[in-house]
Amino acid sequence: MPEKIDLLLTGGTVITMNENFDLFLDGAVAIQAENIVAVGETAVVTQAYQADEVVDCAGQVIIPGLVNAHTHIPMTLLRGLNDDLRLDVWLGYLMPLEREFVTPEFVKLGARIACAEMIRSGITSFADMYYFEEAIAEETAAIGMRALLGQTILMFPAPDAPTYEDALVLCRRFIERWNGHPLIQPAVAPHAWYTATPELSRACADLARAFDVPVHTHVSETSLEVDNCRQQHNMPVVPWIANHGLLDTKLLAAHCVHLDRGEMYDLKKAGAGIAHCPTSNLKLASGIAQVGQMLEMGLNVGVGTDGPASNNDLDMFEEMRLAALLAKTRSGDPTVLPARQALELATIGGARALHMADVTGSLEAGKRADLAIINMDGVHNRPQFHNRLDAVYSRLVYAAKSTDVADVMVHGRWLMRDRELLTVDEKAALADAAEVAAKIDAFVLQREASPYNKLVLLSGVTRQASFEIQVKAPLVDDAPILAGLKSDKIEIVKKAHYKQYDLYFLFEGGDPDAARLRYREDEYINEKGAVYQERSRLTLIGEEQRLAFPNAVMLSRSRYLADAGRSRRFYQEYFAPATEVEVNKERRRWRILYDETDFAVNLDKVTLPDLPGYYLEIKSRTWSRSDAERKAELITQLLAHFGVSPEAAEKKEYPELALAAGE
Repeated sequence: MPEKIDLLLTGGTVITMNENFDLFLDGAVAIQAENIVAVGETAVVTQAYQADEVVDCAGQVIIPGLVNAHTHIPMTLLRGLNDDLRLDVWLGYLMPLEREFVTPEFVKLGARIACAEMIRSGITSFADMYYFEEAIAEETAAIGMRALLGQTILMFPAPDAPTYEDALVLCRRFIERWNGHPLIQPAVAPHAWYTATPELSRACADLARAFDVPVHTHVSETSLEVDNCRQQHNMPVVPWIANHGLLDTKLLAAHCVHLDRGEMYDLKKAGAGIAHCPTSNLKLASGIAQVGQMLEMGLNVGVGTDGPASNNDLDMFEEMRLAALLAKTRSGDPTVLPARQALELATIGGARALHMADVTGSLEAGKRADLAIINMDGVHNRPQFHNRLDAVYSRLVYAAKSTDVADVMVHGRWLMRDRELLTVDEKAALADAAEVAAKIDAFVLQREASPYNKLVLLSGVTRQASFEIQVKAPLVDDAPILAGLKSDKIEIVKKAHYKQYDLYFLFEGGDPDAARLRYREDEYINEKGAVYQERSRLTLIGEEQRLAFPNAVMLSRSRYLADAGRSRRFYQEYFAPATEVEVNKERRRWRILYDETDFAVNLDKVTLPDLPGYYLEIKSRTWSRSDAERKAELITQLLAHFGVSPEAAEKKEYPELALAAGE
């Protein structure tokens, strides 16, 4: 007597992706509640089981649901916003925007759209890392997808946590609520080593071990990241995270583009999962991961799309095809990562990487009913040859499209039938997304309206109104200045010696608060001529208002100061100025008292461009016209004291001098 069950899928080609890669050309899958109870030839399975619902899958292929091993799904709402940028510049654009817009409602809407897109692509499980992950869990569970969801933890303020200690508390509560859920696996997600401290990393590892949950983090995505880790810590990335406990957890390491063989061995020994994201790595020019070598060494490798703002879609058919092609190109061997193995990475390989292979990733009795049914009758998949049993793998990987996915089931529940989504109101979600996009557009247009806005949103600024009385004069020789500073009339309060590397960004558009932005790197020189301290900073300088005095000028302008914690290249690409002017100089500075009045005396040697002689600058802050008049008279006396003719005063600033030298 046949056993009564809920559902029978019959007559299709069943690709199991089990240990033996069993494949049934006329196969069937028997499902009871959320579980698969049998897989095999249709004749055998239908003899053993009788179902309330029987679905004829003739001419179709039944595969395990695809596993997206790494993504940031709420970023569907940021898709296409800033493309064709380096990773650090791209993050520089997005992070201020996320601080402005990311809320629980934002991530739920982004998750809703992402889940609709992934279901249409045959994805049944995914690994996510973002903010307000509990809200994402609520939305994902309601829609019915399976997911490993990592609560992001950063060393600096995030949209959902002002400190990493707050993020850890948030993560603990998230784990306590969702651990053991049939669809949602909570995880700890320290973003990357370079956005963490040793204490943060160790705390994340401890939290993950305490609850026996995975850790999801970015590892060795770019060569710059790897170089920085070697420079800062004298070791590659994997040993650094190992030293702080992350390899002692159920680790999911995203990207892993720039690993050496020793690091691969350490990850294999730790049982870590690797999320290979080929499209994102190409689009951001991060490189091509050595997937062939990883697989040869036996690592658990899955395939991920990365976030839809850096891919820009969630199409796993594109991803597994590209993974196969890139592995061949990277190795120079067309036999590396053949079609069946590419599908393995997108199914059971991804499940292993997510530490979920016991419940999903293959069609086997005892596992959850997570599957997709693929139409194979499209013109792009014709003709079909049957002289090799495994030719179906090639058709799936090299020819099939996500639009061929007809039906999707997760945990025994239909999420899509005949291309119709059953658990997501796609039309309403897209309408809501259009409203969010309009608000983001307005925000971005305001930000892009001026360098000041971009600087404020990037790192914040300190405003400094600047009123200076000053003079600049070219010199043939510095000896008279050095001799004059030894006079009894001058008291030296402080002195310094440093090299300054200035890059001026000049802008068009007439913003009075943003005439130019200066990125400055200072190297402080000791008495032996060695560098003992370095500093980088940004100064946004407004238009100058000049008031002439005899032999001097009073300058009034706005100045906005900000830390410069990123590279010079980053600021060049982020601010995209109309013109760049570079000025390098060696500066000796004295803070002096002359006639009980404070002055700064700068003696500069301009080395780029190579300007002859020296430049003397005498400056003093001033706040009134009468004070400026008095100090202008004192500057005249100082010029005479140093033997400098007032008629030699130079009206141009250094950027103008550099531009004139280049003409």
